Amino acid sequence: MAPEATALDTDSKARRGFLLALGAYLLWGLLPFYMKAVAHLPLAEVIAHRIVWSVPIAAAVLVWAGRTADFKAALRSPRTIAMAALTAALISVNWGIYVWAIAVDRTVETALGYYINPLVNVVVGALLLGERLDRLQIAAVVLAAVAVTVLTIEGGKLPWVSLALAFSFAAYGFFRKTLPIGPSQGFLLEVLLLSVPALGYIAYLIATGQDHIVSGSGADTALLIGCGPVTSVPLLLFAFGAKLLRLSTIGIMQYIAPTMVFLIAVLIFNEPFGTTQAVAFALIWAALAIYSWSMLTNARKASIR
Repeated sequence: MAPEATALDTDSKARRGFLLALGAYLLWGLLPFYMKAVAHLPLAEVIAHRIVWSVPIAAAVLVWAGRTADFKAALRSPRTIAMAALTAALISVNWGIYVWAIAVDRTVETALGYYINPLVNVVVGALLLGERLDRLQIAAVVLAAVAVTVLTIEGGKLPWVSLALAFSFAAYGFFRKTLPIGPSQGFLLEVLLLSVPALGYIAYLIATGQDHIVSGSGADTALLIGCGPVTSVPLLLFAFGAKLLRLSTIGIMQYIAPTMVFLIAVLIFNEPFGTTQAVAFALIWAALAIYSWSMLTNARKASIR
C-alpha cells in the first residue's frame, strides 16, 4: 500500500474516532437534563432500569460487531466473571452517586469529581502500578489537593460527592483493565451480571405495586426505559472511538463533558457557585492545564523516538 493511502486511512480512522468520542462526551455532558427528569423517581429504581435496559442494546452491538465468540469465552472463565462482578459493582456505585447528586442539586460537585478524575488516575498509576510522575504531573496533583483542601475548610467537611465519583471511576478504570476482553464485551458482561439483582428488584416493586414502569404514568415508563439508551449509547460510542484515537487526544477530550455539566449546573440549574468554589475550580483548571501540557509533551517525545 502506498504511503499516501496509509496516511489517508489513518486520518480517516482518526476522524471517525474523534466523531464517535465527541458524540459520547456530548451525550455525557447533556446527561444531567435526563437525570433531572427522573429525579422524582426512587434512586434504586432508576439505577435498576439503567442496568436492565442497557442489556439488549449492549447485546445488539456485540452481535453487530461479530464479537460474540469472545463473550462466550468470557462466560466460561470464573476469573473473568469475578473481575467483571467487581467492576460492575464499582460502576453501579458511581452511577448511584451521580444520579442522587443531580437529584438533590449538587451537579456542580459531580462536574468537579470528573475534573479531578484524571488526576486521581495519575496517583493510582503511581501508587499501584509504579508509574513515575514528572514534575508537572506532581504539580498538578498538588494543585488538585489544595483545591480539595480549600473546599474542605470552607464547607467544614470533605467534598465527598466529588471525591467518591472521582475515586470510584478511577477504581473502575483500574480494575477494568484486568478484564481480558474488549470494552463492548466487558460492558455487556457487567450489565448482565447486574441485571440479576436489578430484575429481582423490579419484579418486587411490580408485585408490591411500588413500581413506576407498570403502575406509573406513560411518561415515567418512557423515562425508565430511556435510562438504558442514555447509559449504554455514550459508553459504546466512547469504546469504539477510543480504539481509533491517540491517548493524548482522549486525554484532552475528556474535559468536554464535565465542562458542559458545570455550565448546565451554574447557568441553567442555578446552583450556588460562590467565591470559594470559584477558587477551587480555578485551581483544578490550572492543574488540568499543567497535566494536559505534560501529557502532550510526553506524547510528542514518544513520537520522535
